[in-house]
Amino acid sequence: MTTVSPFARSSAFEEPRLQGREQTIEEMYSIPESFLEIEVRNPQTHGYSRKMYTDYEIVCRTNIPAFKLRHSSVRRRYSDFEAFRDILERESTRVNIPPLPGKVFTNRFSDEVIESRREGLERFLSIVAGHPLLQTGSKVLCAFLQDPGWDKSQWL
Repeated sequence: MTTVSPFARSSAFEEPRLQGREQTIEEMYSIPESFLEIEVRNPQTHGYSRKMYTDYEIVCRTNIPAFKLRHSSVRRRYSDFEAFRDILERESTRVNIPPLPGKVFTNRFSDEVIESRREGLERFLSIVAGHPLLQTGSKVLCAFLQDPGWDKSQWL
């Protein structure tokens, strides 16, 4: 008697592949039905001595109806991101909000640290803004990404 491994492939479980049609050139290269692009760029350090801080430009391009503007650009500093994340966590108890890149206490104004933080903030925003429940249910998300006058005290 031959034994068959439970991990062996069996044609009994294979379903026939759906025969789809080829995509047209227009479908391949046209604007997707819904898109969201978030870029964190152009870090700028301001102030001097103990009053120094860095802010980042957030550029948002989208055609998702939940966002008021199709294209926007705002500047935010790290403390704004911290407040935004806290507000999101309180507002959206059903969604696990990812962590921000960690606080830095030494060499925080070096090019390497600023670039590493910029990448982390961009990753954070892409995850948060791309979440369907937050896109439709969060009041603070669109304001943070698109309102140049955003103030954390309005949300606390």
